[in-house]
Amino acid sequence: MTDRTYGTRLPGMPTEPLTGKLVVIEGADGSGRTTEVALLKAWLEVEGHAVVDTGLRRSDLVSAEIDRAKQGHTLGSTTLALLYAADFADQLENKIVPALSAGSTVLADRYIYTLMARAIVRGASREYARELYSFALRPDLVLFLDARPEILLHRSIGKYGSLDYWESGMDLSLSRDLFESFFLYQDRLSSEFEWMTTEYDFHRVDANRFPEQVHVDVQKLVAPLYGTTAPTPRPSPRPKRTNRPSRGRRTAASE
Repeated sequence: MTDRTYGTRLPGMPTEPLTGKLVVIEGADGSGRTTEVALLKAWLEVEGHAVVDTGLRRSDLVSAEIDRAKQGHTLGSTTLALLYAADFADQLENKIVPALSAGSTVLADRYIYTLMARAIVRGASREYARELYSFALRPDLVLFLDARPEILLHRSIGKYGSLDYWESGMDLSLSRDLFESFFLYQDRLSSEFEWMTTEYDFHRVDANRFPEQVHVDVQKLVAPLYGTTAPTPRPSPRPKRTNRPSRGRRTAASE
């Protein structure tokens, strides 16, 4: 991959080309990102590629502090954006760049795009969000798992048993009703992801389907990065037919 950023370079960043691949899996909570990252990592490792996975709030520097700050539901939008930017910068410097320098593939379960969308719907301008994360590396591929809000709601409740305060945008006072706030918040996020699709060259994947079906499409998009083709998906096995006697007909066994 190239070592180009969206603007500013972090101090101490290597000047030599980064030989690894940076693949980003984006999408709302419940779109199946984490499942796809696991499937994609397993496939790439079988193909002989070293893979490092990363995501939001995984920095040793500030991830625990972000979790604690969010528990009180009083964290301001600017502080929240800056904390996430610090978390991302720490991971970029100490995890993503070293892995890419070593020739590994980095799979990112969400990247700066979710952070930008969250900041914008909480009052930041698009220009501010661009500048805040301008030090980020340009990925080799950005896959956006696109799922309907109804699907996201069903999966979130099925996984966690309830909706998350922040993922439902309750801090924005869109509605006192958690479910209504969830749909309003997802609609606002969707509008931001819409313009990012062209701005940041998203490849949208229909995530309303089963994970195995989504993975087939993802493989087709990822394989060309390595000069290969995606494996042919195996057809689903057909149910075995049983020789049951027809209704109303006498058989030797029934006599």
